Amino acid sequence: MMRYVLILVSMTTLLAQEGKIRVIAFGAHPDDCDIRAAGTAALFAKLGHAVKFVSVTNGDAGHQALKGAPLAQRRLGEAKESARRLGIEYEVLNNHDGELLPTLDVRKEIIRQIRRWNADIVLAPRPNDYHPDHRYTGVLVQDAAYMVVVPDVTPETPPLRKNPVFLYYEDNFQRPNPFRPDIAVSLDDVIDKKMDALDSFVSQFYEWLPWVDGKLAEVPKDAAERKAWLKRARDRQISPAVRASLMKWYGDKGGTVRYYEAFEVCEYGAQPGDARIRQLFPMLTEPRP
Repeated sequence: MMRYVLILVSMTTLLAQEGKIRVIAFGAHPDDCDIRAAGTAALFAKLGHAVKFVSVTNGDAGHQALKGAPLAQRRLGEAKESARRLGIEYEVLNNHDGELLPTLDVRKEIIRQIRRWNADIVLAPRPNDYHPDHRYTGVLVQDAAYMVVVPDVTPETPPLRKNPVFLYYEDNFQRPNPFRPDIAVSLDDVIDKKMDALDSFVSQFYEWLPWVDGKLAEVPKDAAERKAWLKRARDRQISPAVRASLMKWYGDKGGTVRYYEAFEVCEYGAQPGDARIRQLFPMLTEPRP
């Protein structure tokens, strides 16, 4: 056992010495990470860094016609295709859609995932969302935030020697607190790459979600028109708070950014200053004086 632990520790040290920033993102369902962070993932991957998306459930309830194992298998295939298009890794855990609870067993799996990835950055939803799976994914990652460095918790997976920076995805919920855009990343150079990732999830963006909204008849039939339709849905007004964050990180260039993803620093993990954020997000450009 000791030899096994030493080997794993050596592997973790080796990964830390590669010079790669290691990002792991959690979502409740296959496509959740893509919605909130596919553009940022594409930028990290383009720069040679390591990104992994993890869906905490298998998505086996999110469709108007399919269900159970056939739907889970279809959504797994969509996640793999998104990963291929983004140049990242994707894992789907086998918990049932709509039934996720913040149990100790699931928390331990989240801890193991973060440790195995030797994460520098961990992304997750805030624990105040309309969907219980989203809420509990946020709770599970929060509950793992300190435990990833505690040796006696899940001791079969060596603990991290540093606590990662934990970040929340952007949302529109106002209670108990509105989202705070501590980091805003311009996606103008990779927005089509993000649309490619979302386009992988045919069952969701062209079937299930339009059906829920009563807009299934509006979905274009042509593949190129579908992508353009997806992109138009994300051409939205940028809030003053997000615009201010873009200006902070990009200077005057931030005033013309059209597409973005934003993140809030969770107070449970490492607390980075601006210089550390620039190290962890090398796509942010220094504003000119």
